Amino acid sequence: MLSTLDHRRDAAGLTYVYPVVSRRAGGVSVGINLNPNNACNWACVYCQVEGLTRGGPPPIDLGQLERELAGLLADIQEGDFLLRNAPPEARRLVDVAFSGNGEPTSAVEFAEAVACVCELLESRGLRGRIPLRLITNGSLLHRNPVQDAIRRLGEFGGEVWYKLDRALPEECERVNGSALSPERAAANLALCAGLAPTWVQTCWFAIDGEAPSAASRTAYCNVLRPLAGHLAGVHLYGIARPSMQPAAQRLGRLSVEVLNDFAGEITKETGLRVMVSP
Repeated sequence: MLSTLDHRRDAAGLTYVYPVVSRRAGGVSVGINLNPNNACNWACVYCQVEGLTRGGPPPIDLGQLERELAGLLADIQEGDFLLRNAPPEARRLVDVAFSGNGEPTSAVEFAEAVACVCELLESRGLRGRIPLRLITNGSLLHRNPVQDAIRRLGEFGGEVWYKLDRALPEECERVNGSALSPERAAANLALCAGLAPTWVQTCWFAIDGEAPSAASRTAYCNVLRPLAGHLAGVHLYGIARPSMQPAAQRLGRLSVEVLNDFAGEITKETGLRVMVSP
């Protein structure tokens, strides 16, 4: 039975396509994993991918991806997949999402994959009924094919969930293993928001028993404030599944009260609406 606590990519026995119960989307999400080799250009300390390595994905078999997605969608729409595999409260298809075990935009075939998925959703009557989402760290927005793919996703009625966990350089390195500066992250976020509706997604947690500092919260709000008029909002969430990274034991969940307090601070400082998922 699918659960918010288990997002295994092999749940359906497929290479590129997997179903999960998404606590943020509120139902069954069909994920598209363009990084089946568990490679990513970032190394987030809270990542649930076992055996995560640095790098990019192998060549993508677009024909296989299309067949897998078509088969799973048919089982969901016309078969009894949801009855057999989803808890009663989650028995609805809520989205198709490029996510997976690494940064999806790092695939050379990313733009082709977006086009393929758009055409398939159109053919199955799902355009406008469920969103097509991209979950990304935004680090490759400077690539023209990535921009073209996000623009197409936006024109299709899709949206982007853009990872921004911290805004101080030392915290970006510690939390995401990223050398991307906050200034560059903000510039990429602005670019992304101009191509498709964009939510910021932020994982908020304690390290060594300490919640992010007041300086961390202020820096975060300072990055978002100039962009607030162009963003859909913020998904602020805590750690729900155990990290598979070396620093896992150093990480801790924060209370709902702490998350709600920060959500209130974000709204007060930026005007953005914030969705909290503890």
